[in-house]
Amino acid sequence: MRIPKELEKLMFFGIFLCLDAFLYVFTLLPLRVFLAMFRFITLPCYGLRDRRLLQPAQVCDMLKGVILVICYFMMHYVDYSMMYHLIRGQSVIKLYIIYNMLEVADRLISSFGQDILDALYWTATEPKERKRAHIGVIPHFFMAVLYVFLHAILIMVQATTLNVAFNSHNKSLLTIMMSNNFVEIKGSVFKKFEKNNLFQMSNSDIKERFTNYVLLLIVCLRNMEQFSWNPDHLWVLFPDVCMVVASEIAVDIVKHAFITKFNDITADVYSEYRASLAFDLVSSRQKNAYTDYSDSVSRRMGFIPLPLAVLLIRVVTSSIKVQGVLAYVCVVLFYCGLISLKVLNSIVLLGKSCQYVKEAKMEEKLFNPVLTATPGKPAGKQQGTYKSTQGISPDENGSTSVTNQPMHQKENMPSLLVTSNSDQFLTTPDGEEKDISQDSSELKHRSAKKDLLEIDRFTICGNRID
Repeated sequence: MRIPKELEKLMFFGIFLCLDAFLYVFTLLPLRVFLAMFRFITLPCYGLRDRRLLQPAQVCDMLKGVILVICYFMMHYVDYSMMYHLIRGQSVIKLYIIYNMLEVADRLISSFGQDILDALYWTATEPKERKRAHIGVIPHFFMAVLYVFLHAILIMVQATTLNVAFNSHNKSLLTIMMSNNFVEIKGSVFKKFEKNNLFQMSNSDIKERFTNYVLLLIVCLRNMEQFSWNPDHLWVLFPDVCMVVASEIAVDIVKHAFITKFNDITADVYSEYRASLAFDLVSSRQKNAYTDYSDSVSRRMGFIPLPLAVLLIRVVTSSIKVQGVLAYVCVVLFYCGLISLKVLNSIVLLGKSCQYVKEAKMEEKLFNPVLTATPGKPAGKQQGTYKSTQGISPDENGSTSVTNQPMHQKENMPSLLVTSNSDQFLTTPDGEEKDISQDSSELKHRSAKKDLLEIDRFTICGNRID
């Protein structure tokens, strides 16, 4: 009986993490791309004193912005109306099979797409003096553009199928698609689950629920456009939307309740999962963060905001016509509202994350260096060994690439932290504690003076651009 409350706390926190990463694409990413372009244009005025034309974080911002623009113009060649009528002409059972195949394909292509984007960011920001062991930046870039375009089309087909189900007269397709959620119970409840496996499933459920909310938004936009934005039609769609959301929540609760029952897992495990997600957020907000926050969420949950953002921009621009000065003023005000929502959401999430990390007693791992000096080896040498494992060394201004992947030793992991393959992307400060004492009591006394709230709350854009 405790599972629904604890599970929904985790889901609520995770959905707002996804929302924060999603809003980043619409609000702060254009501003950061503008700053990077301004730096690149005005570079001759300052001279070539720096080794790099752009900082690694700025290079990744430029790549994300270019991919977003190219895929948006490519989506104009995909006819949504033709796709809708093509899908509507299929039989109900065929659409049910198609929808199942799309869900599986979405999970597989998300995993593959994150590897493509990571490879692109690493290739574009690696030290140029290193010998290249890859195919180069341009092939990786074209692969990333192709991935985002195909993934956006796949999500569009999902949204179109859901739209057909909403507009069917007898609602039989919608009922069949909702019953598809209950098939998850059969496929997962009677399997053996460890805590790590349950954590991965919880992250997948968070990502799936957030994606479904965006799909429902797209369906409502398309339907409201067909009915000339008549408010009365929104109340016609409202019961179906509530039915889809309620079935998703009910299936998740039943699935997790029986999984924890059959595998003797307590409900407290969800607070540990929430603390682990909060640790990701707090680590990526530090000044010496090795990863951008949106990339951290993508690796942990499998949520990649770029394809979903491309599709939403395409649907909004085709559904809403902007004409006249007043309309452009409304667009500017709406953009300012989105920025305000993004900043407010980031501040609240960071405050709650600090609270969760404190409750889980993870401050030691956050502030202490990951590698401590071993007997017989000086601390300075150990520090140099740790730095040599980083992919990209910090530049002169102290900022680091968003694609660095410091490896953590398992013995330093707190018992509460769920270890997985994505834990190697968790970030730790590097340059602040160079003089490491071998006396553990002195180290503990030093870290006790630090407070978790000393973390820079204004690096809400990801890595700071110095």
